[in-house]
Amino acid sequence: MIRTLACASALLLSVSACGRSDPGLTQTGARPDLPNVRQTLVPPMRIAKPVGWDDATPTAPAGFTVTALTTGLAIPRQMLVLPNGDILVAEGRGGHAPPLRPKDVIAGAIKKQGNTQVESGNRISLLRDADGDGVAEVKTVFISDPDAPYGLAFVDGYLYVANQDALVRFPYQEGQTRITAAPEEVTNLPSQINHHWTKSLTVSADGQTLYVGIGSNSNVGERGMAVEEERAVVWAIDRRTGARRTVATGIRNPTALAIEPQSSALWAVVNERDEISPQLVPDYMTSVREGGFYGWPYSYWGRNVDPRVRPQKPELVARAIAPDYALGSHVAALGLSFAAGGGFGGAFSQGAFVGEHGSWNRQDLSGYKVVWVPFSGGRPAGPPVDFLTGFLTDDGQARGRPVGVTFDATRRILYVADDLSNTVWRVAPAAGFSRSQ
Repeated sequence: MIRTLACASALLLSVSACGRSDPGLTQTGARPDLPNVRQTLVPPMRIAKPVGWDDATPTAPAGFTVTALTTGLAIPRQMLVLPNGDILVAEGRGGHAPPLRPKDVIAGAIKKQGNTQVESGNRISLLRDADGDGVAEVKTVFISDPDAPYGLAFVDGYLYVANQDALVRFPYQEGQTRITAAPEEVTNLPSQINHHWTKSLTVSADGQTLYVGIGSNSNVGERGMAVEEERAVVWAIDRRTGARRTVATGIRNPTALAIEPQSSALWAVVNERDEISPQLVPDYMTSVREGGFYGWPYSYWGRNVDPRVRPQKPELVARAIAPDYALGSHVAALGLSFAAGGGFGGAFSQGAFVGEHGSWNRQDLSGYKVVWVPFSGGRPAGPPVDFLTGFLTDDGQARGRPVGVTFDATRRILYVADDLSNTVWRVAPAAGFSRSQ
């Protein structure tokens, strides 16, 4: 390990100049600036050193309070608010993809420095704040030993869990604090190699269809396209029969899915490819169009050809869809939740909260925050606004890293999972806050 880190440090010094971004580029919104491709032997890497929160908390806009709903979790990822207000948290890490290239070993060693040292929980926990004081007085293991759970959904008396290898469900009775019933498999999910192991999940507005996001098995197909069958896709699954169909393809790593409340359309946040520039390619948020092809691995942001991919497929590039909204390059968007029911009101009444886990492959850090993307008429309608910050210190060290975000429209609360400090943060209007603010 020492030798690996020493080699990594030398390589980082050699490419640090290539890892700096151009502050004159605008990389958010519908038409991001896209610089020229710059390939390097290894991607420029900088990890924000974990330092913890101590007595600090994340910073929200004026009029909001932030509390730690709970701490001491074991890598919290995605969350779900049940009808009675209980919060479920999927915890742990999955995947079993072996390194393919020397640079994978180096990148893995460096990325590990920015992760929590807590052992993977591999469980689903339940949090209950019955008195509404912002601190969960109940924290229990709700489901033990699932296989790397990630996406969660609830519909018609059943809890659905997207494990790394299968979509399963459990019967649920309101108020339960633990489920001991065996899972019922709805359908298998692709799990060969599992370079991107997370399986995102949401349910359609009518409750009939479950959507699952399945990430690619590589950066740009370097493992061969045979292992990419039914990867970088979104599936639609009939929740009663388990029958599935492929909705969209070429969508590299759809890490979170959600239904936009005005249009009932399916949206995703997607992590794009690495190793061609600190400002290529922007991670994005997009509506997921039926039959849409989003370019991976052959092109990015529509029809911009990735020169590394051989052989190319110009017939696919010709029909590649440009995403709806760029979030910035390498922000690592992992959370998506729409503000239903009028949201917090005022400037935060229509739109989406996006959890940005933060970059590892550029010299100037990007992400490490929760942003708000305003919507109007079911579409993005303005630049992103920082909503929850403070995850980075002034000198670029990491107090935390946001993952899943979940807006509780009934109680007007935003929950944010932080998998570095192993905390769930609760953001709520302060006393006296008006929806018109």
